[in-house]
Amino acid sequence: MTAAPGGIPSTTAAPEGNPPRSGAPEGNPSTTAPPEGNPPTTNTPQGTATATPLTGLRVLDLATLFAGPLAATLLGDFGAEVIKVEHPSRPDPSRGHGPAKDGVGLWWKVLGRNKRTVTLDLSTRGGRATLLRLAAGADVIVENFRPGTLEKWDLGWEELSAANPRLVLARVTAFGQFGPYAHRPGFGTLAEAMSGFAAITGEPDSPPTLPPFGLADSITALATAYAVMTALAARERTGTGQVVDMAIIEPILTVLGPQPTWYDQLGYVQERTGNRSANNAPRNTYRTADGTWVAVSASAQSVAERVMELVGRPELAQEPWFATGEGRARHAGLLDEAVGRWIATRTREEVLAAFEKAEAAIAPVQDVREIMTDPQYQALGTITTVDDPELGPLRMQNVLFRLSATPGAIRWAGRPHGADTDAVLAELGLTPAEVAALRAEGAV
Repeated sequence: MTAAPGGIPSTTAAPEGNPPRSGAPEGNPSTTAPPEGNPPTTNTPQGTATATPLTGLRVLDLATLFAGPLAATLLGDFGAEVIKVEHPSRPDPSRGHGPAKDGVGLWWKVLGRNKRTVTLDLSTRGGRATLLRLAAGADVIVENFRPGTLEKWDLGWEELSAANPRLVLARVTAFGQFGPYAHRPGFGTLAEAMSGFAAITGEPDSPPTLPPFGLADSITALATAYAVMTALAARERTGTGQVVDMAIIEPILTVLGPQPTWYDQLGYVQERTGNRSANNAPRNTYRTADGTWVAVSASAQSVAERVMELVGRPELAQEPWFATGEGRARHAGLLDEAVGRWIATRTREEVLAAFEKAEAAIAPVQDVREIMTDPQYQALGTITTVDDPELGPLRMQNVLFRLSATPGAIRWAGRPHGADTDAVLAELGLTPAEVAALRAEGAV
C-alpha cells in the first residue's frame, strides 16, 4: 500500500458515559474537521496501540450517486485516505439530495465523511494528466461512469495500469461492463425491479413495491468494498492490481436467497406475501392496544412454540403441520389471528415485556425518533456525534462494525466542494503556476 500524506484530523471522544465503539476510547468518536483550506493532519485514533486497519491505503473516489461513493466511505471509515474527485462545476449530486440545513446538504455530510474533496475535469488535457499523477500514488480508484467513458478520455484500464501496475480499479455500473444492457443508463431502482426484489415485495393483491431508499445501491456498496479488499489481498500475492467489475443488478439478487435454484429445480416462483414469510410463521407486524406496532418472528421451532404458549394457544403447537416452518407458513392466517388477537389487547410495553420474559423474538416498529433514543443503539454507539465547521455538532450512523484492536472512526463529515484541491495538488508537487494553468484551462 502506498503511504498516504496528511489528511486526517484529530479525533476527540464524546462525553463520558458511553461505551467504547470499535475499540476506541470511552465515548462515541466525535470528529473535528479542519478549517477550510488547511489540509488535515494524520492522527491515530486515541486509545489504540496501532493505526486504523486501512491506514496507508489511498482511494480515489470518482463516483457519484450512491453505490460507488458509499463503498469509498466504508473504506475511509477504517483509515483509508479517500480523495473525492468532483467536476469543477457539477458536484456529486448527493450534495443536493434530500433535506438541507442552511443550504448545506445533510446526505452529503454522511456520504462524504472521511474524504478530502478536490475538483478535476477529467475530459480536459490537464485533468487527465493530473488524474494519472494521482493514480500513480493510489491503491484504489472507484468510478461509476458508463462503460467506455474513461476510455473516451484515454483514462481506461490500459492507461491507469500503465501509470500504476498495482492499482485496483473498481468499476460500478448498473449492468456491468459488457452485455446487451451495458451502455444503458441505470440506477439502483432498476436493479430492485430486475432482480426480483420488487416482484416479491408488497401485498398479494397490490402492485410490486420498490423500497423508499437506495437499497440496491447500499448492498452494492458493501459488495464493492468487499471486492476491493479481495483484490488488494490478491495484490499482496501477485504484486499487481486488477479491475473489479461490479454490476448493481447482481448483489441484490444474491441477498434475495435461492430463488434461481428453487426455480431451476422445482419451477417454484416466489410470490408477494406482504409481511408474511413463505418459509415460516408466525412472522408479521401486529398492532398493540395503544396504537403502536411490533414485529414478531418465530423462525426457530422452539421460539414458535413459546409464542403459542404465551398467547394462550398451546394446542396449535401440537398440530402435525406446526413441526416445520413450511407447515406453519401454510397456516399463517390461523397463527396471525392467534398472535394478533393477544397483542391487540395489550400495550406495547406489556407485549414487549411478556415476549422478553417468554424468550420469544419481538421488536418494536420504530421510526428515526425512537432509533435516536433506543437503549440498545445507545449501548452499541450506533449513532455518534461529529463536530462540523459548517453545521456544528451533528449526529449520524457510526462506522459499520466494531474491531477490538484496530477500530475505525469518523474523523470529519463531508467537506465543501473542492475544499482540499490546492492541498492535494501541492502534495502532488504541482507549483502555484501549474495550478493556475489548470484553473485557466477549467481542469480544476
